[in-house]
Amino acid sequence: MQYTTLGRTGLKVSVAGLGCGGFSRLGLPSGKTEDEAARLILDAVDLGINLLDTAPVYGTEAAVGKALKSIPRPSVVVATKAFVHRNDEWWTPERVIASLDNSLRLLGTDYVDVFQLHGIMPYEYDHALNTIGPVLLEQKAKGKIRHIGITEQPTEDFSHEMLVRATQDGIWEVFMVAFHMMHHSARRQLFPLTRDKRIGTLLMFAVRSIFARPERVVAALRDAAAKGKIDASLGESAEPLGFLIHESGAANITEAAYRFARHEPGVDVVLFGTGDAGHLRTNVASLLKPPLPDADRERLATLFGQLTGVGMDSAPMQTK
Repeated sequence: MQYTTLGRTGLKVSVAGLGCGGFSRLGLPSGKTEDEAARLILDAVDLGINLLDTAPVYGTEAAVGKALKSIPRPSVVVATKAFVHRNDEWWTPERVIASLDNSLRLLGTDYVDVFQLHGIMPYEYDHALNTIGPVLLEQKAKGKIRHIGITEQPTEDFSHEMLVRATQDGIWEVFMVAFHMMHHSARRQLFPLTRDKRIGTLLMFAVRSIFARPERVVAALRDAAAKGKIDASLGESAEPLGFLIHESGAANITEAAYRFARHEPGVDVVLFGTGDAGHLRTNVASLLKPPLPDADRERLATLFGQLTGVGMDSAPMQTK
């Protein structure tokens, strides 16, 4: 495993992070038990992964807690979250603290390394900063939170409006941001700021479902071509990302997507979800490979650098 420092937190973290949410949720939706999900977490730790990202809404905090019983607590960096606005209801500071306390109970620990406000939209930011922020600082002073973070809403805030604003406020030490081979906006608008402010970055949506299913790429580019966002020929191609697969390049599109994200300046940790031990090992192997060839990265930027929002699905594609 390779490790880096998560911004100014000083935390030493693996460049591959286990996302305990997303579509996979450690295999729980497909029938895995919490014990089996905990075993998968331990498999990840055995591979050198030391960052585990969960949240109450994922339903995986208890599985993470079971895994934590088998390993020294300081050996892993645990991140969880709380909402500030959900179902048309603004959360009070007391409700956020109650969510934190329940997360600590389920995780079986007396502190969380990174506590993040979850999926904050631009119009929610003032409430997050001014109403919830002060109580997070109080909880940090009490030792229940080591570092404070905030995550964007990738299915709507394609230009990172909220996070760009958040770079101006020193409370936030960690950001979770979406970035992938056909959604480059963070490169221009956000990463220069996070690097300057030494804000740690956890990357989501590096693959998600679009780069795991070639038909999704074809459909997305056909739509983009129809809207005049890319060259028409890309919309007509049966393998629009085929140029990435060659002897000195990637073995497949999923591997290319992980390598593209992993080596982007400004990215600290690439999160991925899984419900399968074999898939876990394959993803880690991809993330530990060298960057894509410069020519391939440059071609991706030329072809897709202007796109935003491609592949930002909030639900998995239904298969026949």
